[in-house]
Amino acid sequence: MLMLSCESSVLRVLVVDDHELTRLTLQLAFSCQENIQVVGLASNGQEAIEMVQGCQPDVIVLDLQMPIMDGWSASSQIKAISPHTQILAYSSVEEANSPRATGMANFDDFCKKDVSTSELIALVKQLGKRRGDSEVMR
Repeated sequence: MLMLSCESSVLRVLVVDDHELTRLTLQLAFSCQENIQVVGLASNGQEAIEMVQGCQPDVIVLDLQMPIMDGWSASSQIKAISPHTQILAYSSVEEANSPRATGMANFDDFCKKDVSTSELIALVKQLGKRRGDSEVMR
């Protein structure tokens, strides 16, 4: 008899933002979802890079402007370590118009910080599905 795993797939999310209240609010919003697990919180890009191998997130919600290492710099290093991890650039309206925002090759999607919670959760779930699809194709 062939036994298949019936484990429900839980989406593993890493939240990276230099504002503690934002990190904790996002953690709370994601943790209330049935199939999302927040596997880590980081306050800058360097911490995010260090956490990627240990936490193995499916999706990273990554602020673009942070001290020590910004999201742009961190994203390229994260993709080098974990190419299938989906990275959501999570930024304020002002940054969306930045010239740097147009060169977003290391980001899988972009979301302004003024998006509704339900839209953000839906986007993270969509990115998680993309990660799963890319894993199957390997």
